Amino acid sequence: MTEAGLVVRSGHVAALRLFDLAYEIDLRRAEELWAQRTAGAAARARLAGTPSKAVSFGVPPLALALGPVPVALGGATVQAEASVRLYDFGIAALALHLPAQDLSWSAFTALVNRTDGAVGPAAGTEVWDGLLARLREVLGEALDRPTATPLQEDYLIAVVNAFGEPITAETLQQRVDLVPLLSGEERPLSEGARRDLLAQRFSYHPDDLAVITWDRAFILEPRRETDVADVLEMANAQLLELRSYDEMLDDELPRMRALVEAARSRTNLLASRRYARLARQLHTLVAEVTELAERVDNALQVTEDVYLARVYAAAMGLFRVPQVSAAVDRKLEIIRQTYTALHGEAAGGRAELLETAILLLIAVEIVLSLIRH
Repeated sequence: MTEAGLVVRSGHVAALRLFDLAYEIDLRRAEELWAQRTAGAAARARLAGTPSKAVSFGVPPLALALGPVPVALGGATVQAEASVRLYDFGIAALALHLPAQDLSWSAFTALVNRTDGAVGPAAGTEVWDGLLARLREVLGEALDRPTATPLQEDYLIAVVNAFGEPITAETLQQRVDLVPLLSGEERPLSEGARRDLLAQRFSYHPDDLAVITWDRAFILEPRRETDVADVLEMANAQLLELRSYDEMLDDELPRMRALVEAARSRTNLLASRRYARLARQLHTLVAEVTELAERVDNALQVTEDVYLARVYAAAMGLFRVPQVSAAVDRKLEIIRQTYTALHGEAAGGRAELLETAILLLIAVEIVLSLIRH
């Protein structure tokens, strides 16, 4: 491979950090609060390069511009442009965009890796904490059941819009090694590791390319469309929300068992009421999680755009979204079965209480008849 003379004329590096900010976000109220308190611009996102009938958001997220933020890269400070997209199912996707202009390929790769070192998962959280605190302060009224310690997901996207010369996706892959950029590794990787890292490659036109991995992606997009990056962000948002449901159910299952055992340890005539109350609580939990999980599943509708559908499906597979969703479904099924059992025990308890009352009435009637005679 020879990358001599290949210059990244324009592009950027996008560092994403997604937070499970709340149970739900009222996007309309958030837009009103942002306009009132910051006079900042807000917009409902859509996929710019794709017909709406082909790919669309179930509920378009709300995009807010947060302005420039200083980021320390090595010995220099770079101004990154910060933004956030809010999803109605409670996710805030923060992004820092660092410009890349007139860089050699090796310098562009170094910028990507330095960005990961500065604001990635292994770095400090000062920048992200500041942005998150600002969001909480301004949008607090729009957050339903805010999360005290939100779960997080990170993703890094390297975007090139133009090289110093016309180049096709095929030629680019022959001239440069994408592995150091996608892996962040300075040491050479084995052939097997390289094949796995480069397995998910997609092109729609001869001059565009998307290569996605578990935690990074490279995108060559001369038309400056953001659809692929938007789809990758959505897949990360879905993963994070399902992870939050999974952890919530992990916490709920032991508590549920303890409550059931406590109710069953008491054998008085009012036990059926406790069973019924527990059953209602479990039914409410299942209904809430099921409703929001379905909303997450339907957050992005891909119907006719085969290219984006392939990118989206590959991302969901790489991020193991189906596996997390299946784990949530299994735990919900356990709770449903417990609800059914509790409902049955409550009904049985009421039947026993009714039978006891009938026997008492019969006994009273017998005693009264004996007294009368």
